[in-house]
Amino acid sequence: MDSPSRSGVFQAQTDKRLEAFAESISFDRRLYRQDIRGSIAHADMLTQRGMLTNQECETIRDTLKEIEQELDAGTFPISFELEDIHMHVEQALIDRVGDVGRKLHTARSRNDQVSTDVRMWVREALDQVDSRLLTLQRAFLTRCDQDFDVILPAYTHLQRAQPVLAPHYWLAYIEKLQRDRGRVGDCRRRLNECPLGVAAVAGTTLPIDRDQTSETLGFDRPTANSLDTSSDRDFMLESAFVLSLIASHLSGWAEEWILWSTVEFDFIKLPQAFCTGSSIMPQKVNPDTLELTRGKSARVMGNLQTLMLLVKNLPLAYNRDLQEDKPPLFDSFDTVIASLELAAPIVEGSTLRRESIANGLERGYLDATTLMEWMIRKGMPQRRAHHLVGAIVGEAMNQEVALNELPLEVLQSHAPEIDESVFEILGSKNAVAAFVSYGSTAPDQVQKQIDRWKSSLS
Repeated sequence: MDSPSRSGVFQAQTDKRLEAFAESISFDRRLYRQDIRGSIAHADMLTQRGMLTNQECETIRDTLKEIEQELDAGTFPISFELEDIHMHVEQALIDRVGDVGRKLHTARSRNDQVSTDVRMWVREALDQVDSRLLTLQRAFLTRCDQDFDVILPAYTHLQRAQPVLAPHYWLAYIEKLQRDRGRVGDCRRRLNECPLGVAAVAGTTLPIDRDQTSETLGFDRPTANSLDTSSDRDFMLESAFVLSLIASHLSGWAEEWILWSTVEFDFIKLPQAFCTGSSIMPQKVNPDTLELTRGKSARVMGNLQTLMLLVKNLPLAYNRDLQEDKPPLFDSFDTVIASLELAAPIVEGSTLRRESIANGLERGYLDATTLMEWMIRKGMPQRRAHHLVGAIVGEAMNQEVALNELPLEVLQSHAPEIDESVFEILGSKNAVAAFVSYGSTAPDQVQKQIDRWKSSLS
């Protein structure tokens, strides 16, 4: 059985080695729902334009739905001889209804058919990603109220920097995820143009109605240039980039919580349902889900590189190289969706180790910058205040005490301008309360952001 794509010009059968080398049914069979939906829309349009009778259209539609049910049930026969899902569906249609089935491919090429199917698949997959991003945002937001009274050390260069409210951390991830959702939406809008009807490369001489199929399939408009459409995979590359950035954000979060769950940090207890043990060390509770989230991000980023290299020197218009675009695309979506599905319950089910965090909070002189800014408010130039606070921190380090444990006279020995009121801003809790700027960790600012996100994500 040769593929319907081999016309009468061929005098020899396809070499079996080529069939195995060229097949894509092993990975593009997941496009069958989109392929059948697009074919039904195409048949309806051909009927409206007088190229199919109503009876022929009904026969095609009913048979395609039967084929879809068999594919759903896993009973549909698959063969490498038919290359891809598009040929499988068309050949099954022809086998069942004869010449009526042979009419379906009128004014259509596999080039525009494949592009349409993949765009519909990516559109649906982007919606799944956005839904899971929203779920993860809500998981972080749920933590904000319950952890509002917890102060954490914020880090720069992985060194303790300044104190922040725990919900300020959670809000930071909500912001990252919101930018991810914005990119998902932008990508979805750009891809939502319908290729169906551009045919192989130049369009068709037949009187089709591309606006009808575009509207039927939920696209905003038909694509405007047949030559561009036949080769365009920008929407795939853009999707792969968006997914890579999401994977990067998940990887950074995973790395942070892996560190936080160590004995050395002891900031957070992860839910054991998402941890594993050791084959030899009975005490181990390993953060494997987070480690795999971090590790799988490399695959997603590698897939982006694969797609960019795939298209970088292809001439217009369609080239068979583009068959290789789907495995990395599918893998990126599968990996990111799976990672997001696991991230939300981990965020919801983890517990901050409040006592451990509080006991170590004053280590690292998190209130040093607050002391410097207190001196600035007293009229001291920033550079002088910066130098003097450094000297005061050095004194505290030598004595192995916190800044608020230094006697007033020691502070005044470095800066006579310091008075008793300085103790109102020293210590991590006082330092957090001293913040005032928009977007800061000031409690009232954090509460406003929480309220804003509650309204936005509801």
